[in-house]
Amino acid sequence: MEIALVLFLLLAAIALFASEKISVDVITLILLIILTGFKIISPEEAFAGFSSDFIIILASIFVLSAALEDTGVLDFLVNWLMRRSTPKPMTFLLFVMVVPGLVSAFMNNTTVTALFVTPVVGIAKKMQSSSSKFLMPLAYASILGGTCTLIGTSTNVAVSGYMTKAGFEPFGFFEFTGIGLVIFGVGVMYMMTIGHKMLPEGTSQGLTTKYNIKTYLTEIIVLEDSPLIGQIAFASDLSKMSFRILNIIRAKDNFLPDYRTRIRAHDVLLVEGEMDDLIRVKETKGIQIMADVIVEDDLVGGDIRLAEILITGKSDLLKRSIREIEFLRRFGLVVLAISRQGETIRTKIGDVQLQLGDLLLVQGSAERLEYLKMNQHLAVLDEFKPILFKERKGLLTLGFFIVSIIVGSTGLLPLSVSFLCAAVLSVLFKCISTDRAYQVIDWRLLILIGGMTAFGMAMQNTGADKFLAGWIVQLLEPFGLTVILAGFILLTVFLTQPMSNAAAALVVLPVALQTAAQLDANPRTFAIAIMLSASVSLVTPFEPSCILVYGPGKYKFMDFLKIGSGLTLVLITIILFVVPLFWPMDV
Repeated sequence: MEIALVLFLLLAAIALFASEKISVDVITLILLIILTGFKIISPEEAFAGFSSDFIIILASIFVLSAALEDTGVLDFLVNWLMRRSTPKPMTFLLFVMVVPGLVSAFMNNTTVTALFVTPVVGIAKKMQSSSSKFLMPLAYASILGGTCTLIGTSTNVAVSGYMTKAGFEPFGFFEFTGIGLVIFGVGVMYMMTIGHKMLPEGTSQGLTTKYNIKTYLTEIIVLEDSPLIGQIAFASDLSKMSFRILNIIRAKDNFLPDYRTRIRAHDVLLVEGEMDDLIRVKETKGIQIMADVIVEDDLVGGDIRLAEILITGKSDLLKRSIREIEFLRRFGLVVLAISRQGETIRTKIGDVQLQLGDLLLVQGSAERLEYLKMNQHLAVLDEFKPILFKERKGLLTLGFFIVSIIVGSTGLLPLSVSFLCAAVLSVLFKCISTDRAYQVIDWRLLILIGGMTAFGMAMQNTGADKFLAGWIVQLLEPFGLTVILAGFILLTVFLTQPMSNAAAALVVLPVALQTAAQLDANPRTFAIAIMLSASVSLVTPFEPSCILVYGPGKYKFMDFLKIGSGLTLVLITIILFVVPLFWPMDV
């Protein structure tokens, strides 16, 4: 009965994770409530994961990464490296993969990808090359670079923490660097050869063409007898008819209206609206519709510019609508359209909640766009503007980080203590504020990992892990250990599609360890193979790093499916045959 309940909860969790109807941390907490309510795990077991050292390690790394970002260390590094990059496309492609990959061995790969997107797009333009040839390799390299060290991904830290709770030795900081470098190197070679040929050739086109907004725009002349005269632009009769006034041409001036701008006679209004509404407005008294053909020059002129803005993972605009943000009032820019995973949203965009990787087509003054380039959490896809390098605080943070790695990896202090010391010192020396430190910690991820660790305990308590392990052994034992290991690798890759990488690894791990015990095999071989498999699952573009490059690279879903599936197949084959060379399967 208890085994059935645990397995039912597992399937329900996978389905809920895939649906994205409920936040992953809420799903995890619901699981813990049910498991404790049915007395499958005790309250102590339910919350033991949240007090584990790996939670401290992850939280400390979030703080240190943000401190490095806020003090300008990372921007300084990116700027310095980009200045020394070569203008030759293939050499630049190698640079775009190797440098971010090595950096992501010690930092969150999403942060690394976000830092490099804007400069890569800018240099690609200067080389007159398509950014689509570089951005997907950038995302893949940053993901694969995380396989090289213990802190490279949250999955590595979570699996190591679970191994400790299960009575095994935790992973060493550089224990799997060898196999990680093999995986990373093969990934780079694949994207330089097979993957490069499969990458789409982006086309150079104007922003209005790219977002296909020309058919939604028209120009209206306000005649002397128009009832619009004297009305505030954003509260006018046109606004009530679902039109948005994007621009006003008055005499020789071309400007954006604000909340105080009143319409005058002879104004030329550039408006956006549905075609059906445009037909109705043609019958309105006191206005004249100009030619329906709008070119990009109608949206720019004088000091007015068009630009694309990328929503990054650290942006405070996430999960909020354009209307809720009051985008125009806050930034002085008009949002014309939103591009999300290759699809353009042009209508009712005021009510659209922004997501990671969204591209906003905005219109505004050059001064406003320059100001926006200094915003750390929004990337203007034009020219890379590094934030101010606070040299003293930046070098202090970098020093704390490096010393914590040395002290933790050599065993002078536990990793959790060494990283916590570095994070606390960064706060004490004002490299990052206390409030900011709490903001940058991904609490949802910590709850997910802590909760799924407790779920693994529930599988042990009920014998669900032994039940599944026995079934797997009975089914696959005649084919040998390699086939059984391959089965777990494939299962992990499959589960990373509806679940996060860390959650997938923590679901499969208890069963894999029990299977290894029943077969007298090396549990470490299975644990590391599962951990690495979760990190090399690149079949779909749902990894945050991939989502960040989806829009700027003008990719389609099938681009990721074709290229990522081949790379994933190559990498899991390497894991299957190379991991046992480092950690033999026989005990």
